[in-house]
Amino acid sequence: MRSVDWRNTVVSPDGTHHLIEGVALYGSRFAEVLKFHAPGLAPVQDASGAFHVTVEGRAAYNWRYERAFGFYDGLASVDAGATGWHHVRPDGEPAYAARWAWCGNFQGGRCPVRDVGGGYFHIDLTGKPLYAARWRYAGDYRDDIAVVQGEDGRSTHIDAHGNAIHGRWFRDLDVFHKSYARARDDLGWMHVDRHGAPLYEQRFAMVEPFYNGQARVERDDGGLEVIDEAGRTIVELRCARRDALHSVSADLVSFWRCETIFAAVELGVFDELPLASADERTTRLLDALGELGLVRRIGDAWEATPTGAHLRLDHPRSLAAAAAYWATDGRRGWTALRRAISDPAWRPADPFADVSDDPARVAAFHAALTPYAENDYAAFPPLIDGHHRSVLDAGGGTGALARAIVRARPGIHAAVLDRPEVVAIAERPSDHDAGLSFIAGDLFAPWPARADAVVLARVLHDWSDERCLAILANARAAIEPRGRLYVVELLRSPGDFGGALLSLHLLVSTGGQERTQADFERLFGLAGLRLVEVRSMASISSVLVAEVA
Repeated sequence: MRSVDWRNTVVSPDGTHHLIEGVALYGSRFAEVLKFHAPGLAPVQDASGAFHVTVEGRAAYNWRYERAFGFYDGLASVDAGATGWHHVRPDGEPAYAARWAWCGNFQGGRCPVRDVGGGYFHIDLTGKPLYAARWRYAGDYRDDIAVVQGEDGRSTHIDAHGNAIHGRWFRDLDVFHKSYARARDDLGWMHVDRHGAPLYEQRFAMVEPFYNGQARVERDDGGLEVIDEAGRTIVELRCARRDALHSVSADLVSFWRCETIFAAVELGVFDELPLASADERTTRLLDALGELGLVRRIGDAWEATPTGAHLRLDHPRSLAAAAAYWATDGRRGWTALRRAISDPAWRPADPFADVSDDPARVAAFHAALTPYAENDYAAFPPLIDGHHRSVLDAGGGTGALARAIVRARPGIHAAVLDRPEVVAIAERPSDHDAGLSFIAGDLFAPWPARADAVVLARVLHDWSDERCLAILANARAAIEPRGRLYVVELLRSPGDFGGALLSLHLLVSTGGQERTQADFERLFGLAGLRLVEVRSMASISSVLVAEVA
């Protein structure tokens, strides 16, 4: 048989064998084949399992696996089923004794793997971990730098020893390509340098890596352009699909969306889905809900999309009550926006006191907010220190966060402190909530409880600095010796607009605001507290950990 250079082979169009110059390389046929890699072996699959073959189509060894992949750095990743994933040498011998829940391919002597506990990290060619940390996800190394994702879903760069390159975290991130990396923050995509600093102020819907000093990007208006490394437009490749006038117009009529959703909820439309037919006006409403991505047509029937299902009353995290709240009580404060801006002395009425004598409005308010709390606070329990045995959730509403704590941390006691009318409507603790209790009280009067961990979750943003200091003074007094305060808030970043609309809503509804980390450090200092650490959550919130100074 003539000598064959495996580098000149290709996979056949039907994926069952390999070709060289259009001619079959061997007579065998497989269920699947992948490309050849050095030292001239290709992964294949047949009825016996997965393995590697030579250019003659012969098995390179006797082992069979669930899956087999190409050789990189002389080792190939294989899935051995119940035994676990690992890497093998060209002769089929395991490269090391360890086994994983999954493993990638080696690049430069390093490879990402996932252990049985779900943690990602990197190993060397002997199967030894390169560092002690475990990540939510870890990607391949390129030029001794890899992207890893923390438990909060944000990503950063690490070096070959697992150390942070710059310590900046992003919603999404790529490895460096010619000195720059694609990165996404809360406002959109951009390019960052080796220090994690943005190259320019703009944000885009999409960016490609730089190629000879230029990169193709897509703007939020749908336009495509090429930019240089300073973010300047070099050439426009596609004009905007949404012009500025219509973009502003869409914002001006955005209340259409809220009213459409509210009408559908009030009329019980989502609870009646799927619907095989509807009258003319209901069809127009369903069409509008379809434009919003909340319903779809399957054959002749209307049904809710996974997003729209959140507006059913029987959804475990139904937003039906939230739709009613934002279309009524939640919107009223906005009528005072112009006065709030122009008159520095203007203050809104206390919204919590305003509804206190109306049980129906109290219930509606907390029914609207509870699904947000249950969704956002699910990631909170692991972020409080393990030695705490008691938690005081001040201003904790009907107990969504405290319930998450006692269910995730058996043996811990969590007390919820809130206004009497709120405690009155809270669901009583069940067998699943052992250790949960409720205390009627006032955030601005001395608190009738102390704890190892005091929590203020999305409380301080409702109040002015003066009122925040009163709350923090009570929190400081409630912290047991060597205890800590945990403040859950959205942290605004100086210089960007994230959270600005929400901060405006707080101005007109409660008189509060969203704050930066520096704002909280200043408040803590005035209250006799010291910021120790900021921990990120999977939601938009962060956890500021403080101690008595």
